[in-house]
Amino acid sequence: MTETKPERGETLSTVRYIHWLFKPSDKVAILVRNCERGETAQRITTAARVVEESFQYWMRFKNEKHSADVYISMNPLKHEARSRKKEDIQSIRHLYLDLDQEAPRLLAAIEQSGLVPSPNVVIATSPGKLQVVWRAEGFAQDQGEAMLRALARKFGADPAATDATRVLRLPGFVNRKYEPEFTVTAKVLSDRTHTPPDFQLRTDSSDLDRRFLPTSSAPASSCLRRPLSQSEHDWAYAKRSLAKGAPAEQVIRQIAAFRASDKRNPQDYATRTVNKAEAQLRSRRHPSEEDRD
Repeated sequence: MTETKPERGETLSTVRYIHWLFKPSDKVAILVRNCERGETAQRITTAARVVEESFQYWMRFKNEKHSADVYISMNPLKHEARSRKKEDIQSIRHLYLDLDQEAPRLLAAIEQSGLVPSPNVVIATSPGKLQVVWRAEGFAQDQGEAMLRALARKFGADPAATDATRVLRLPGFVNRKYEPEFTVTAKVLSDRTHTPPDFQLRTDSSDLDRRFLPTSSAPASSCLRRPLSQSEHDWAYAKRSLAKGAPAEQVIRQIAAFRASDKRNPQDYATRTVNKAEAQLRSRRHPSEEDRD
């Protein structure tokens, strides 16, 4: 259903969000729920139908007049599906996390970790709370759910939001759950689509997909590298962000915010890290005479 790729930093409308994440023929579930009244309605239809004005009007009516929250399933359903159960999932199209506590710090940890790619989109669901989404392909259902659990463990996200049938809030609608009410927004961070090797997290042994284990006949310990320290992760994050064109001041702020709890002077630490990363990038772009020889 994609038309043009969104740009980094773009805030997506409801329709553009659906166009980007789903194909027109994808079967999706739209859930509208009024928690106070205990009323829930679910409609399963195609993504092409959801973006039609008449369907958009129905969702806005439920959101504005009935004070209902609006959600969308993140993985497409089988063509014949009449419900949103695990056996109804057609494919794993997205991975996601629900960041309810210390969301800005956790998002910074995700972007700096070096273990996972930058999320494609960050959804602001209420003040201080975020949901992050990665566009994905090549994941079997059990493999995708194992990675969701690994992501939640690693980054301290809500462990309840780790099933393939999960619905997330739909951008452009008001969150009626809290006071004051909050309009849900979606901001683009990346336009890539990710595959299993992009996620360097260990899953539970019972969930591990053996296709991605080392195939060498050498002992397993010989294949393992020393885990990087957090300072090495910060260093790698700084170089990666600067190479992509991120302003140095922004990278300093993000590193300082992430290390605020364990550095005596996080601002100074972040500044020194970024300055060294800048110097190394400059030396690679403009090698000295000795280096060229």
